[in-house]
Amino acid sequence: MTDDSGLVIGPDGHARCFWGGSTPDYVGYHDNEWGRPLRGDDVLFERMSLEAFQSGLSWITILRKRPAFRAAFDNFSIEKVAAYSDADATRLMADTGIVRNRMKVEATLHNARVAADLPEGLSALLWSFAPMPRPPRPHSRADVPAITPESTAMSKALKKLGFKFVGPTTAYALMQATGIVNDHLKACIAR
Repeated sequence: MTDDSGLVIGPDGHARCFWGGSTPDYVGYHDNEWGRPLRGDDVLFERMSLEAFQSGLSWITILRKRPAFRAAFDNFSIEKVAAYSDADATRLMADTGIVRNRMKVEATLHNARVAADLPEGLSALLWSFAPMPRPPRPHSRADVPAITPESTAMSKALKKLGFKFVGPTTAYALMQATGIVNDHLKACIAR
């Protein structure tokens, strides 16, 4: 049951963000991962890649395929994925465990090569867009934006460097997922 603020009360009696209680997969992801600060080039490359694969699909699809994505992309090791060949792209397109979208697969390989060449690393680059001061806690679903000036700036900077599938909405979803911003609603258990 969702209340007026956008919180859902789970069977355990805990209030969660409106999307965080609909399936056991979402409960675990919401409570233990989403909005928690992540640092490290490979883990942020994974999240960036998964957000790109999610474009046009539901996040639950990507979340449920995440183990297969990790296996297919060598746990999103930037170094390994940057070295993938055309044969690897063909292998990925034949892997039924992942989303087989040629543009997204090719973008992931391309993005790994771009990330591998970043002097400061991907983590430092992405975290440089963390809003300061931190925005106030959202009280309701209506307070959670789809894009922000920071996500727009991140998107522009990433595109200028050559990254693909990094529009401002995808950039903001990445910021939310990795704790660069914390959009858990004020009364949410994970806040």
